[in-house]
Amino acid sequence: MRPPASLSLSDIDFSHADGQPVFRGLNLAATPGEFVALLGPSGCGKSTLLNLLSGFLSPDQGSVRVNAHAVYPEMPELGYVFQSPQLFPWLNALDNVRFGLKMAGTLSPQDQITKALHYLQLVGLKDAAHKWPHQLSGGMRQRVSLARALAPEPALLLADEPFAALDAMSRRHMNEELLRLCSELGQTVVFVTHDIDEAVFLADRVVVLGRAPHGIDSEVCIDLPRPRRVLQTSRLPRFLEYRDQLLDRIDHVTKSHA
Repeated sequence: MRPPASLSLSDIDFSHADGQPVFRGLNLAATPGEFVALLGPSGCGKSTLLNLLSGFLSPDQGSVRVNAHAVYPEMPELGYVFQSPQLFPWLNALDNVRFGLKMAGTLSPQDQITKALHYLQLVGLKDAAHKWPHQLSGGMRQRVSLARALAPEPALLLADEPFAALDAMSRRHMNEELLRLCSELGQTVVFVTHDIDEAVFLADRVVVLGRAPHGIDSEVCIDLPRPRRVLQTSRLPRFLEYRDQLLDRIDHVTKSHA
């Protein structure tokens, strides 16, 4: 198991290919084991920021570093959970989770299977190991996707609205599962969401992005007891205070840059 990663973005400038600026002088850091949620209105650059963190995009200026090393897409410290599960339809659940382990080439085939089964068990799907993606519900497919991202044991997990397409009950369950797994495995997490309640429930710190290219508008540290369960945590007075505070910030960002 890798220790959790530190993360830093320093003086980041980035523009789209058409020259439209997204960030100017952006700075952001995360400490090892911290869960950071990114919030902001549509078009503020949340997914772009995640792609910079993953090395899928390169800044025009500035640096992105994980554990003080320049980031690149194949960096073994990185794991990525996409908005949709992105499973290979010709592979069953087990082989989808095993895929990254197989590509890494550091484990024997039997050890790959053992580890993949372990992570399927962690997300509650060991009995579905030999099912095909089309045989799984949307929530189950996303759990396979999460297991696939976690199996290589990344030090930094990047998540781009991974539960947005799920129904409310499945989303609540996946939020609790993610927190449980992160507590067990200790990853640093950067999680993009449009949902304020989700951000407050999951995060140690919520970063609110302004309209491009304004970068970070504000940050709110979330001091709520752990472990967290959605029903109990969402009823806490402090939870409601954080939610209202962030709602005010999002409303301010939306109106001030309209």
